[in-house]
Amino acid sequence: MPHPSPRHEIAHLGHVELFTPEPEKSLDFFVRVLGLTENGTDGDSVYLRTWDDYEHHSLKLTASTTSGVGRTALRASSEEALNRRVAALEERGLGIGWVDGDEGIGPTYLFRDPDGHELEIYWETERYVPPADLRPALKNQAQAYPGRGVGVRRLDHVNYLAAEAATNGGFICDALGGRVTEQIMLDTGVIAGQWTHFAQKSYDLVYTNDRTGSHGRLHHIAFATDTREDILRAADIALDNGVHIETGPHKHAIQQTFFLYLYEPGGNRIELCNPTGRLIFAPDWQPITWTEAERAKGQAWGLKTIESFHTHGTPPLAS
Repeated sequence: MPHPSPRHEIAHLGHVELFTPEPEKSLDFFVRVLGLTENGTDGDSVYLRTWDDYEHHSLKLTASTTSGVGRTALRASSEEALNRRVAALEERGLGIGWVDGDEGIGPTYLFRDPDGHELEIYWETERYVPPADLRPALKNQAQAYPGRGVGVRRLDHVNYLAAEAATNGGFICDALGGRVTEQIMLDTGVIAGQWTHFAQKSYDLVYTNDRTGSHGRLHHIAFATDTREDILRAADIALDNGVHIETGPHKHAIQQTFFLYLYEPGGNRIELCNPTGRLIFAPDWQPITWTEAERAKGQAWGLKTIESFHTHGTPPLAS
């Protein structure tokens, strides 16, 4: 019997853990400024959710001595798919083992990518049941729109910094059934960045080369807004709340995303994005490769890419 293809055995990005040395200020940012909703605590961690994610939480915010990314959780498409992906991870020697899942999540398998970032994969999940004051009028919506701050709709993607983007992107494709949708190739032939996806959304996990050659760092996590106009309003909300705007609103050439980049109080870069409905339906999609000269032109439109976008990552490196 032929071995089933790994394609589509990961259903979607589930949630991500973010470390912050400013837990109270970071919590205020995500709840009051971005509009997420608290949904429980666990020790030094707070669970937060966007209004259109169907699971228990979208973000796990954890107090720490420094900033950076913790575990990224991926939901498998079935229990059988979970077991097959676990076997593939163990074959590659990157598995850590089974752990108790976070609140709302069943048995979870913990592993690392080649760069050292921690990820986990699970199948069993608890669908969110909103309290009376958050119950939506429409039964096909996870919770009522909060009408607070930016009001981000869902967790969209994670962009890691890595010593070698291509090694990690290849791992996502080979072990987890992802697919590269777009990439950057330097004149030397080095792949400087890869955008990978699991389903129709054009990207879920991104790897870009860390200029310092370091391992395990974060470039940004991203939340999708309901409309492109929400990005413009988010810039005003950030201004009113003293939130550092790094760059934007502009439009990326890669993936055509309309974006705004902010720093949350713990120092992590947060992207607010509107992917403009771009979906990948072609079963035989071939990666779009951008050259060094094409990338030197900057964004699709808007200001040129600023230097901090290439140098800032978390956790910060010791000077």
